[in-house]
Amino acid sequence: MPLLSPDEIRIRDPFVLPDAAGQDYYLYGTTDPEPWHEQRATGFDAYRSRDLLRWEGPFPVFRPAPGFWGTHHFWAPEVHRWQGRYFMFASFKGSGRHRGTQVLVADHPLGPFQPHSPLAVTPADCECLDGTLYVAPEGTPWMIFSRDWTQTTVGAYAARPLTPDLSAAAGPAIELFPVSDAPWVIAPPWQAGRTAQGLPPCYVADGAFPFRSPAGELCLLFSSWGAGGYATGLTRSRSGDLRGPWQPDPAPIFAANGGHAMVFTGFDGEVRLTLHQPNDPAPEHPRFFPFPHGRPMTA
Repeated sequence: MPLLSPDEIRIRDPFVLPDAAGQDYYLYGTTDPEPWHEQRATGFDAYRSRDLLRWEGPFPVFRPAPGFWGTHHFWAPEVHRWQGRYFMFASFKGSGRHRGTQVLVADHPLGPFQPHSPLAVTPADCECLDGTLYVAPEGTPWMIFSRDWTQTTVGAYAARPLTPDLSAAAGPAIELFPVSDAPWVIAPPWQAGRTAQGLPPCYVADGAFPFRSPAGELCLLFSSWGAGGYATGLTRSRSGDLRGPWQPDPAPIFAANGGHAMVFTGFDGEVRLTLHQPNDPAPEHPRFFPFPHGRPMTA
């Protein structure tokens, strides 16, 4: 199998799992070429690397079995190691059901991943996407997720506690903040037709990812539209707790037509940020940067 550079990989919403067992990096993301349309989706592929520069793949890690509830909008898979297994959080939409994030499981980073939760664990009456794992200091697992603008007009972030085995919700969702709290967020240009019809502007809330800063702050990366296009911002919990209140930085940390970011620590001890760029036009590629912990970044 030939090795690929990041510029040869088309992927959106990249997520990197550094797996200590084999000292390998695994790259997951949205890999259907037209994932926002309603045609039947294929699944998810992944890539493997030793150095983040040369990648093996693609490897098919999830293909839906006959009767799987999700038919389209296969988005943003993340894989987390938890209690000795590998858990995928991925978003799906199906006929008669709201979009939501389901938990899948495998015994190896390359799968095959199988449904772990019966259906999505995001609220069944909400259009949701981009679920990610957050483990509170006392050990409680949560799913942080986006409330989609298609239902709420103003996209927002919420969180829901999970059972210890990640198979189900363990309580109701709590609201975190609307994406419009960030002063740099604007309605995307492709929503201009709404304004012309006298409808209120929509604000997109994508790709939350929690982490702790070197100073111990609870921070959340998130993506939306800014003056320069798709962008990634950062918000901080003033209480240090998931419930906030959350204070967004006044400007995005990455404003160069790229987003849906996450951070990870490499085997060399360096903290890196990955996101997809460009957001538009295709093809989208994974990008890797040293992470400056909140200082503005350039492409």
